Amino acid sequence: MSQAIGCPIHSSPETGLNTLEEQLASQSGSVALLFQRGNILERMGRNLEAQNAYVELLDFAPGHLGALNQLGNLLTAAGNKVEARRLFSDAIAKFPDDPMSRVNLASLLIEEGEMEKARKHCEMALKFDPNCRQAHSGLLLIFTKLGKLEQAAWHRRAAFQGRCVIPVSYRGVRSPITVLELISTTRCVSRITSFLLASVFQKYLVVTDFYDSTTILPPHQLVVNSIGDADLAATALVNAQSLLAHTAAPVINPPAAVLATGRCEIARRLSTIPGVIAPKTVTLSRKLLVAPDVRTTLTDRGFEFPLLLRSPGFHGGDHFLRVETLEELPAAVAQLPGAELTVIQYLDGRAPDGKTRKYRVMMIDGRLYPLHAAVSSDWKIHYFSAGMADHPEYRAEDAEFIENMTGVLGVRAMAALEQIQKTLGLDYGGIDFGLNDKGDVLLFEANATMTVIPPDADKRWDYRRPAVERIYRAVFKMLMNRVETGSDRKHVRFVNRTNAATLS
Repeated sequence: MSQAIGCPIHSSPETGLNTLEEQLASQSGSVALLFQRGNILERMGRNLEAQNAYVELLDFAPGHLGALNQLGNLLTAAGNKVEARRLFSDAIAKFPDDPMSRVNLASLLIEEGEMEKARKHCEMALKFDPNCRQAHSGLLLIFTKLGKLEQAAWHRRAAFQGRCVIPVSYRGVRSPITVLELISTTRCVSRITSFLLASVFQKYLVVTDFYDSTTILPPHQLVVNSIGDADLAATALVNAQSLLAHTAAPVINPPAAVLATGRCEIARRLSTIPGVIAPKTVTLSRKLLVAPDVRTTLTDRGFEFPLLLRSPGFHGGDHFLRVETLEELPAAVAQLPGAELTVIQYLDGRAPDGKTRKYRVMMIDGRLYPLHAAVSSDWKIHYFSAGMADHPEYRAEDAEFIENMTGVLGVRAMAALEQIQKTLGLDYGGIDFGLNDKGDVLLFEANATMTVIPPDADKRWDYRRPAVERIYRAVFKMLMNRVETGSDRKHVRFVNRTNAATLS
């Protein structure tokens, strides 16, 4: 939700920077020139130098609004959220009626899960500027996260009605690759968006919830569909399909392929693949789930307890419960947002040691790449909350899976995974699954929302870095291969998140 403030436009970033350096040689304390230098360095993707420029400026002018916000945004992106929070708070203290300072702080608070504080800042921003799109976007995220869908819908319209094409600042020095990135206002972004680095790609976001045929599309070389959840964003995906009639550019993750990846649809489509055990999955109204005859409703559909219950459209374990008995069902339903809830058969993947293994394999351009194997005593497994850091024996299993996926999973499971990939037809996606004692794939989910998070600097994760690097290279290669380019873009520099490697 951040916004550049007063960034100057030059025909060439290098030319503008050289000119400024000459001027600063004789005007070293010029606040305006220091701010322009920070802006240009940002545009060039030289973020550390831009940070230093803003720090230098703030030494001369501690209350410079633009520098406080720009430096805060850079530090947020770099992961230094404590210092970014201080800068945004300082900006608000000095300029309490500036909406963007409040929006920037709210954006950080949303990331930190402090929804109530974020809401107050967004609402204050709207008092000062009722048309502040970023504040409406923030409240959309907040109310969606809280399950208050009516309020979210109102802010969705206020943020995007009539302005569904949003340019994103390019931060590189070479000619960019221009991309239409199709998104939805719902929380269903495909993680492929994280690979579209601002130092390589000039992005135009198209909010397809509000797209119609009269919308003028900017020139572009590639279309990337970042709408990931068919359950929550069906309308956006249908609109995205209609948009494709107005472009001849290659498309990553065609909307039609993503539209067929709803949880119920996936379970149905993949259940016939040899070696795949897909859970029974059905979405029912809240009214049916609290009715006196709910036992019959569930039994007739093949369910028994324990079973899983989740609100459609949520990922990462949000609004997702295991219900042990019929008696626990009403309380579970009451905890979850939404008029409808998805009932999922519980697949018990526990091994003889009582642990459950959840494997994640990424599907990239027709190939499978191992990402991780998480080991946990809990039924709901997420890699970084599974205690992997504290158990070297778990990390040893993880390493073996990464280095020898076929050996760990077996021929039957590998054949099943390959068939899943062919069936889904996604250019980018992932599969989360377990194994039973026969080597069958116990399907947890398969869709375009899977994330690839580079490990932190802790040496315990060194064994994981090559696997993540392979995935990043594969995605980048796929993107570049799809772009119809001339020879001047055959060697675009790509700064990888994991090791700053140059790919060509």
